[in-house]
Amino acid sequence: MKKNLTILLIEDDMIEVMKLNRTISKLEYPHKIIEAKNGEEALSILFKKDRLPDIILLDLNMPKLNGIEFLSILKNDSELRYIPTIILTTSNNRKDVLECYKIGVAGYVIKPLKFGDYVELIKRVLDYWSCNELIKG
Repeated sequence: MKKNLTILLIEDDMIEVMKLNRTISKLEYPHKIIEAKNGEEALSILFKKDRLPDIILLDLNMPKLNGIEFLSILKNDSELRYIPTIILTTSNNRKDVLECYKIGVAGYVIKPLKFGDYVELIKRVLDYWSCNELIKG
């Protein structure tokens, strides 16, 4: 049975934020998106621990605290480490991929250039996670 997800999107590019929201709307998914512009903002949301997301979609290239730095802090927290975190980025740098999996990322997907391909990618990712058993905060 598919669940409605609460998704924490950590993305500094407002066009990318709008693109994900447009995709969710186009797919007519009931998922709730919580937006954070950078890793610091995301950590302040998460450390409240009052409304933890089901999954995190994380961009790597951000100001203040990049995706890998954020991931390292997240995975060192005894409660937050279990939130599945999926990298959603334009970086196909092999070093980034390896580092993210080493830290404990649940998935690493590269944003396609074409909007139709992006919609299909997001559909697959969210369909997969909406039928997983997730730890509720």
